Amino acid sequence: MTLKQFILPFFLLLCHTLVAQQDSIVQLKEVVISDTQLRDFSGTQSVQKLNDSVIGRNAASLTSLLQYNTVIYFKENGLGMVSSPSFRGSTAQQTAVIWNGININSQFNGQTDFNTLNTRDFNVISVRVGGGSVIYGSSAIGGSIHLDNELAFDNKFTNELRTDYGSYNTLGVNYKVATATNRFSTNVSISHNSSDNDYKFPGYNVRNDNGQYKNTSLNAAFAYRLNAKNVLRLYSYLFNGERHFARTISAPSRSLYDDTNTRNLLEWTGNYNRFTSRLKVAYLQEKYKYFEDFATDSFTFGQVKTFISRYDATYDFSSKLKLNAIADYTQNNGEGSDILNHKRNVGSGSLLMKHAPTERFQYELGIRKEIKNAYQSPLLFSAGANVGVAKFYSLKVNASRNFRIPTYNDLYWQGSGNPNLKPESSYQAEVGNVFSYAGATLSVTGYYIKLRDMLRWVPDSGNIWRPENVGKVSTYGVESVLSYQKQFGHSRVTFNGTYAYTVSREDGSSNQLMYVPKHKATAALAYAYKNISVYYRHLFTGEVFYTTDSSAGIDPYNVSAIGAEYTFKVLKGCSLGAQVSNLYNTEYLNVASRPMPGRNYNVYLNLKF
Repeated sequence: MTLKQFILPFFLLLCHTLVAQQDSIVQLKEVVISDTQLRDFSGTQSVQKLNDSVIGRNAASLTSLLQYNTVIYFKENGLGMVSSPSFRGSTAQQTAVIWNGININSQFNGQTDFNTLNTRDFNVISVRVGGGSVIYGSSAIGGSIHLDNELAFDNKFTNELRTDYGSYNTLGVNYKVATATNRFSTNVSISHNSSDNDYKFPGYNVRNDNGQYKNTSLNAAFAYRLNAKNVLRLYSYLFNGERHFARTISAPSRSLYDDTNTRNLLEWTGNYNRFTSRLKVAYLQEKYKYFEDFATDSFTFGQVKTFISRYDATYDFSSKLKLNAIADYTQNNGEGSDILNHKRNVGSGSLLMKHAPTERFQYELGIRKEIKNAYQSPLLFSAGANVGVAKFYSLKVNASRNFRIPTYNDLYWQGSGNPNLKPESSYQAEVGNVFSYAGATLSVTGYYIKLRDMLRWVPDSGNIWRPENVGKVSTYGVESVLSYQKQFGHSRVTFNGTYAYTVSREDGSSNQLMYVPKHKATAALAYAYKNISVYYRHLFTGEVFYTTDSSAGIDPYNVSAIGAEYTFKVLKGCSLGAQVSNLYNTEYLNVASRPMPGRNYNVYLNLKF
């Protein structure tokens, strides 16, 4: 791609927005959350918060929401198939997914499949950029994705029903109910999604055979105020999915993957003047069955049960100085047809501090140490500052050491696992600049990451693949986010934009790591007039390579979508919307041999009562 070819889409893509981000905010009497560290100890790093109205204007999968609204790049094996992120040039295993303050990355492969998380089940989704292992432990190297259910003590009772129908017989249904008093609050969501997913590969006389999927999820959150100082909260999540793994351009498939995930978290919070105590107990279970041929009864399986206990104590010395100590214990008990049955125990302690000596200056410090029965963990640290240089400009700096632990597959895969592995460890630093003026906000962040002891599966002398600590990687780049809004009477025009430039290379090599684009940008332009809104959004992804020597790659692509919505003034609101994805019917792939669909359509009805 020439410089001229790149500059035009770059400037276009600085205009990215969704009308939903500008909805008015209803002030609640009191809102309680579980992930308080995200709120209290992220002032020196960038956090992008996507509220429920933004979530509602995007497809149900977490992949679609983040692909079009953040700097994260996704490698997706076809629509609805396995989806993994690359955050600042890192791998999917180096991106942490946090559910109400608990790390939920798979204990089998160390990552989360973003197409198995339904965005409609959560009312707040946040993206925290940069290292976060001091707070969230393993995997938070490139960044972390936070899925939260905020609970409010207020007098309300609301229901919401949304139905979607689109191309390839794609159906989505979501029902939410929220009720609250001054002592009790609950939020429950039930979702179901299914699709034949049999789109024709653009440019080929082949259909996406064996790509059908269906999944159902239940997400529930409850809070009960025992008295003025003590609150009990319970979070529960259930996901069951059945997904056929689709064919490639040249090879058919008959495989089927059936997975079930359950998560339960009980929390007791006590607020005693300047001292806050939080005790959490969680039980997580992940299990799967994999059928090479869905017509047979032959399958492989795996299951991990995880128990977590965590005590979190915070003391406010003043309104300007906060100290937070955390101690937790985790036990994993895994078994399966391909892994050795094994139980591992992890204990850790963290200490966090936030101090704001003046209104224009604050700094944060943190340390963490883990003790394990399987491997040695490094001492982790983080340090950062936020300086308000002027009314329109603030400067953020942050440095940290982060890590990722070996997974069950790495340690205990039968015949190949290596129990002597070290965790991946990284040092990183970033400098962020935030400019705000006349309704516009621009943030530009430069960063550098040095990763040591990279985990890879490599063949030994007997040509048996085994995991080893073999690599070192250096990653640097720039991320920018631009937003602007203007009101004209009953009309509103908005745009936001994101752009990421990423260089990620193994030490001693000039080749970009596989599936890490140097350039990625998103854009959308929106207009709203009274009850009508329309928007256009665009995704640009630069060239990526799928060989280690950069000899073969996937061409850059531009993909657009357009949508419109009308809100009727009946009950508490009834919205009818329509969307066209891949507007220009672009032929593109983001994984080799796995084309994405051409132009496709979706209509939805959202009823609040």
